[in-house]
Amino acid sequence: MSETASQPVGKLDHHVQGHVGYVTFNNPGKFNAVNYDMWLALPQAMKALVDNPAVRLIILQGAGDKAFVSGADISQFNTHRNGDASTHYNDATQAGYASVLDCPKPTLAKIRGICMGGGLGLALNCDVRMAAADGKFRMPAGRLGLGYAFDGVKRFTEVVGVANTADLFFSARIFGAEEALRIGLLKQVVPVAEFDATVQAYAQMVCENAPLTLAAAKRSLLELRKASAERDIHAVKAMVDACFSSEDYKEGRKAFAEKRTPQFQGR
Repeated sequence: MSETASQPVGKLDHHVQGHVGYVTFNNPGKFNAVNYDMWLALPQAMKALVDNPAVRLIILQGAGDKAFVSGADISQFNTHRNGDASTHYNDATQAGYASVLDCPKPTLAKIRGICMGGGLGLALNCDVRMAAADGKFRMPAGRLGLGYAFDGVKRFTEVVGVANTADLFFSARIFGAEEALRIGLLKQVVPVAEFDATVQAYAQMVCENAPLTLAAAKRSLLELRKASAERDIHAVKAMVDACFSSEDYKEGRKAFAEKRTPQFQGR
């Protein structure tokens, strides 16, 4: 499958290569800080990749090798995060976060360098996080005097636990990739020279698996975040049942018997 052309939206780019969709925060002059227009563009980019039937995994990354996302663009705080304007900014931010957190397809944060503030929040909203050894992390809300929304704090506790969340918010300290791995924020830390190849190999491994199975597993993960009374278990069961009646299930069994890699079509 050939690579499609990059589709820039302000300083947020998205493109598809093979079965992988990429969202790139492209603001390297500010270490990929996210401005208001980028927050607005993020749900559109995610929707385009979700709606593309070829895409089986979505990777979020930063442009260049200095940063994943350094946070929100502080230069806009006086104009966009002050007084009445802050409501629109916060709505755009929450919509951007939700488009990643609620994405029905698997998501992966590919982290090089700085991953702080809003960037750390975005990374935590992905299903899987992998970082190069040069990763640097921080939740600096306490240094800026801004309030962090309940849902955002809740997501931190889901990933790293209550005690680690308290530490990261209370101290606002910088910590490295190895500590991020130890507290459960990361799946893997990779030497810089091997990082691109390692992420590519992991993405290929995911994309070789049955899309209907991935979708059913992701739906279960989404439902698990809800209160028990709000979970749509029937929808999950329907997706699981669809796996067992699919052509891919037949292909998977046949490939297993023939000791070959299955060729799944998502049907």
